This record gives sequence, structure tokens and C-alpha cells, in this order.
Amino acid sequence: MSKDVIVAEQVGKLFSRQKQRTLKELLPAFVTGGKQNIRHTFWALQDVNFRLPEGKSLGIIGPNGSGKSTLMKLIAGISDLTTGKISVHGQIAPLIELGAGFHPELTGRENIYLNSIILGDSEADVDEKIEEIIDFSEIREFIDEPVKHYSSGMYSRLAFAVAIHARFSVLLADEILSVGDAAFRAKCMARMHEFKDMGKTIVLVSHSAAQVTEVCELALYINHGRQVAFGPAAEVTAQYLAEVGLASKPVKR
Repeated sequence: MSKDVIVAEQVGKLFSRQKQRTLKELLPAFVTGGKQNIRHTFWALQDVNFRLPEGKSLGIIGPNGSGKSTLMKLIAGISDLTTGKISVHGQIAPLIELGAGFHPELTGRENIYLNSIILGDSEADVDEKIEEIIDFSEIREFIDEPVKHYSSGMYSRLAFAVAIHARFSVLLADEILSVGDAAFRAKCMARMHEFKDMGKTIVLVSHSAAQVTEVCELALYINHGRQVAFGPAAEVTAQYLAEVGLASKPVKR
């Protein structure tokens, strides 16, 4: 019987932000000498619950601003919970903010070493796989140039190549299958299937219901920070598409 690799229980995340942004709104406080509350709080996530067994894949879907990326950052430990608990068993590779650790003055090759070590590899580990990383990125011609001269596509390709060659048992992927051109995206999707065949656990955020059903056995649908549905990917994505009006409709003639 497989164990649960990720368990989320009553997960919530509360943010605060500026309520008043203009001088006109702040002026009364200055004139009267009184204090006005210029911040207010909002729940980005509330009462999210799921269990993800080892070797299974979970797709997280929902409209923009629903809390998908916030949940991924909570799972990765990048952001702190306000309520609830998340347990993760295994080494995580977070493909959430691609290239977040890249140094613009360093070359692509130097950044491969820097980021791989940040992700838990040793220098010897990187020595063994650096050629494979460069080949996957498809930017060998520019690998010894400072990354500050890279296009956004080149930057993302290299960051993705580094991340997927790290040692991990749990892969967190936030919209990373939109990196690069169609051919590169197809290669990325093929690598996702390889990871599944290797028994790795995957959590994927995607706006593509087709992508989720292709890669994932399970799906979590959240909207306005609330969990709407969790279960088999085909059922949950069908509910999501129906509720947001994207389900297949007959063509009018």
C-alpha cells in the first residue's frame, strides 16, 4: 500500500495589503492627527485539504487569482502557513520561479553549478550531468555567455533544464510546461511522463485541463481561495470547465 507523500489539512493563508494608496485618502488622517487603518487582510487560501499518494500526480486548476501558486509555495516551504498543516515526505524540486537563483553576471555554465548546488547537488554531481543539462536546454552556443544577455526564452530553458536534473522525489511544477516553443514544450511533457514512469510524485499547476488529465491521476480545483473539488482528474477538470463556461459546446451553423 502506497504512503501519502503530501498531506494538506485545513490549509489557510492570510495576506495583508495597503487599503489606501492616494494622498487624497490619507489627507484626513494628517489633518485631524488621527490614525486610520490603511491596511486590510484577505484570505488567499482557506480550508484546503488533500492527500497525494507516493508516485501519483496532482493537477491544481482554477481561474487566475484563485490561489494555485500560493498553495504551491506553501507546499514548497517558500511561504508560511497561517492555518492548518502541510506534511511533505521526500526531496522537493520546486519549479515555481524558474531561475530565481540565477546571477546575471555569471555565465550559463556557472549558473548551472550555482543553481544545482542550491537544489542539493554536489559539485561532483553537476560534473557528471552538466553536458546532459546543456543538451536539454538547447542553448549550448551561448552557455559560456553571461545570462544577463539571454533572452527570456533562453533563460527559462536553462532554468528548467537545471531544475529537472536535480535529485528529487517530489516535483512541484507551476506553469512550467509553457516554457519555450512547441517542440521544447513537447520535450518537457515527455520528461514529465518519464518522471511518472520512474515513480516520482508530481504536483502540476496548469491552465490547461487537457494537460492535467494527460499527466495527472488526481486534480484539485480551487476558486477564490476555496477548495471546490478534489478527486479523479477527469471528473474534476470536467467540473471546472463546466463551471467556468469552457466545456465543449455545439458549433452553431
